[in-house]
Amino acid sequence: MTEKSSGLVTTVSILTRRLREGKTYDDFRKAWYHTTGFGVKGKEVEGSENRMFSMINVFDPQEVVVIGFATTTLEQLEDALDIDVKVRGENPLDDVIEPDIGRKFCALISEDDFSAVGNIPYKPPTIAGKETDMAEFGDTMQSLQKLFGAASKKRDAVNEARKKQK
Repeated sequence: MTEKSSGLVTTVSILTRRLREGKTYDDFRKAWYHTTGFGVKGKEVEGSENRMFSMINVFDPQEVVVIGFATTTLEQLEDALDIDVKVRGENPLDDVIEPDIGRKFCALISEDDFSAVGNIPYKPPTIAGKETDMAEFGDTMQSLQKLFGAASKKRDAVNEARKKQK
């Protein structure tokens, strides 16, 4: 994991969606907004969180980009993904967005601050001041691939079942 002592890993989800003709960001937000939390807070592990940032593409205002940052244990992440699949399945965005969705699921490997003036010496990848253990990071990546892969299969099955009901 990226933070060995705490068992936490930070994942980043980048989703791009295109609004249907005549739909607005407000329409999207009303359909997309999560009224059920991902259950990260209050789960015993200090530092766990899930935050999302919604953006509009400057050059294409019909494109909505949502970037989610989750700092969790792998178990918390699995629970959060199950919640997301369930909630999104019950609250589809089909009427608001085009069917093609860009999805990128990433693991934070380093955070760097380049806001200083002048030269900045090279440093190895770190998170919260702690050097990233690359062997451990590789193991975490394999675990994350399994979790996100399983969630994708569940989501696809929910979507297919919903389409058959129409």
